[in-house]
Amino acid sequence: MKLQFILLISIVLFSTACRKKKNHPVPSVYVDTTININLPSYNSLTGVGGWAYLAGGSKGIVIYRQSIDQFVAFDRHSPAEEGTCEEPLITDTENFLQLNDQCSGATFSLYDGSPISGSEYGLRAYLTFYDGGDNLRIYN
Repeated sequence: MKLQFILLISIVLFSTACRKKKNHPVPSVYVDTTININLPSYNSLTGVGGWAYLAGGSKGIVIYRQSIDQFVAFDRHSPAEEGTCEEPLITDTENFLQLNDQCSGATFSLYDGSPISGSEYGLRAYLTFYDGGDNLRIYN
C-alpha cells in the first residue's frame, strides 16, 4: 500500500512537471491593418520572394510573399535571449530569406519564422489575408 502511494505521488508530480510550458518571450500585440501592395512603399511585395517592413506589432512587422497568393507576416521582435534585444530583426544582406538578431546573432527563417540558430522559439506570426488584387490584411 505504501509503495502504491509513493508511486501514485511520483506519477502526479512527474505529470504536472511535464505540463509546465514557458511563455513565448515576444509579447502578443494586437494587429489589424490592411496595406495596398501596389503602393511604392510595398512595391517589393508585387513579386514572389519580395519582402517589406511594416510598422506595428511589438517592434515592427516583416511581410514575405511566398507565392502568387500566399503571404506570411512576422513580428520583428526577436525571441532569442528571452526577447531582451532592443533592436528589431533585420533581413540578412547576403541571404534575404534569413532574419538576423543584431544582439545575440540568432537567425530565423523569413519563409516560415522558424529558428535557424540561437533560439528555441520561432518568430511570432500574424495571420494574413490576400484579396487577390491590391489589398493584404495582416491581423491576429
